[in-house]
Parts: sequence; C-alpha cells; structure tokens
Amino acid sequence: MEIRIGIAGATGYAGAELVRLLATHPSARITLLSSESSDGALLSSIYPGLRGAADIELQPFDAARASSECDVVFLARGNGWAMEHAGELLENGCRVIDIAADFRLTDPGIWKDYYGVEHTAPDLLQEAVYGLPELHAEAIRRARLVANPGCYPTSAILALAPAVAGQWVDPSDVVVSSASGVSGAGRSRNDTPYLFSEMEGNYRAYNVAKHRHTPEMEQELTRLAGQPVKVTFTPHLAPMVRGIHTTAYADLADIPDGDAILQAYQDFYQDAPFVHICNEGELPATKQVTGSNLCRIGVTVLHRTGKLVVTSVIDNLVKGAAGQAIQNMNLMFGLDQTTGLCAPALYP
Repeated sequence: MEIRIGIAGATGYAGAELVRLLATHPSARITLLSSESSDGALLSSIYPGLRGAADIELQPFDAARASSECDVVFLARGNGWAMEHAGELLENGCRVIDIAADFRLTDPGIWKDYYGVEHTAPDLLQEAVYGLPELHAEAIRRARLVANPGCYPTSAILALAPAVAGQWVDPSDVVVSSASGVSGAGRSRNDTPYLFSEMEGNYRAYNVAKHRHTPEMEQELTRLAGQPVKVTFTPHLAPMVRGIHTTAYADLADIPDGDAILQAYQDFYQDAPFVHICNEGELPATKQVTGSNLCRIGVTVLHRTGKLVVTSVIDNLVKGAAGQAIQNMNLMFGLDQTTGLCAPALYP
C-alpha cells in the first residue's frame, strides 16, 4: 500500500518532525509540502538535516490541489486554521489529521471560552475523533477526521486513564503538574522568555489555572470515568529542547495494595505498544523517550496520605505531535499502528 501524504505547515517543528519520521515509513510517500512563508523553497534549505527526505518545493496551501494529490493531509498550522480548510478536504474525499486544537473539544462553547473565537465548523466537532489510539483505536480506524491530542493532555491522560476508568481515585480533585521543553512553543516564537539566555538554568510556571489543554484533559477523563472529572493543571517550561514530564496526583477512593494498582496499569495498556509501565519503584525520565513515540509511566501509592502519584514522560514532538499523528494515520489506513515508528529513543 502507498499512502500519498500532504503536510500543511511543513516548516514548523511538528511539520518537520512528520517529514523526518515519514522518511522511513514503508507505505508513505510525501506528495505535497505547504508553507505560506517559504513558497518555492526546499524544506532542506530550512532544515538541512532533512535533505533527501522530501525534496519537493514548498507551496502555499490549496485545498483542491491537496485533495487531488493526497490521500491524507496533516494540518500542522496554528489554532483556528484547520477549521477553515478541513471541510473542503473532507468533501473531496481526503482524510484529515489536525495537529492543532481545532477539533479536539466537542463543545464549541468551551472552545470559545478557551480560544477566544467562535468555532466556524461546529458540525465537524461531532464527527472528529480524538486521536489518542490507546483509548480510541477502533473509532480512529473508521475516521475521516482525527484531532491529534495536545502534548500535555497526551501525557496526562495516559498517566491517569487506568486509575480513572477503574474508579480508583476521587474524580473531583485531580492535580496535574507538567514540564515541557521549549520546542513546545513552536518554531515561530521569538519572544524574550524563550531565548536561551532566559531559559538556560531556569524553570517557571505559566498559564496557571487557564491553560487551553485543561478542558481536553477533563473531556477525555470524564468520558472514561462516566462522571465529571475536575483537573487543576499547571504547566511549566523546563530548560530542555524536547520532552514532557508529568506528575499527576489524586486521592485514592480506597487504599489498595500498590501491586494491585500497578497490575491494573499493566492490564489496561497490555495492547498498547507505545506505553511502557515502569517496574515497582522505578520512575520515568524524559531522556528515556527522546526521539521516540513512547510514553513511560511510573505508579506510586502513598499510603500515608492516601494519594496516587503517577509520573509520565513523552517526547512532545513525537508522541505529543508528529509520531502520534502517524500512529493515527496507520490505524486509518489499516496498517499496524507501529509501522514506521519502531525506532527506540535517542540516548544520551
């Protein structure tokens, strides 16, 4: 099988990571690369390390052309762009994977509350499938439109899903604290806070209590729990390029044996090839997943305080963006979800 692929927003970090990963995918052929700012250039002129991976000229995005040249288009543009273009692609028979946030939330009112604008394609919100394969693989296989999850929600939801689904924890007060590398801010950011001189040796919180990924976490965890889940989420910027480290805290409904919780996590993810549950007493670290599509999870029961503490790590550009998007593409086209994604992490 050959899958013809287009990438809108190819010059951003997520777009370039798609090209890097697809270069070794046995069924992928990139037929279109879109960039509004680099019309006529080769992607390798911006990312020399991608020379030979996709040596076709960048061009402004045209939905009609993309539909005729591609079986699937990855939309790796900023929030608000995909909802203006996805409909035409779908009408022309092209499948769509949106790496931005346009189709992640099912409620257009919540979208407006967090993103500040009206959603212009609310009908597609009901069709879009939330692209977390560990939870929604069957729906993704049937989907025309997949909403690739955010990087923080991927890490947090995978950390909490078994506990929430198994009703091990109190859903009314879940706390999530995450730290991300600066590549999560995107390539176009030139703000002073993201300069090397500001980030090196520095660590800070931002968007406390109002981050846009909070409703994503609540939406998916509520689906799993069958009752409302309330999340207090605090993101941080860490002095690293790639990676997300999440620590999630929740009150245990009962105080189970730690082995029972660990076994519940292992059972929940037994068919999830990219989720690794750490052994008892082991904790994950971001370097264990760099460059890979893996999520590593550590589970700790605090008997003294009656809390469950779960730590998880992902590469924000791979499992948190491009790698997960390819995992979704594999499912949509009937391939094994690991196809083209089996490379282990880079270390050190």
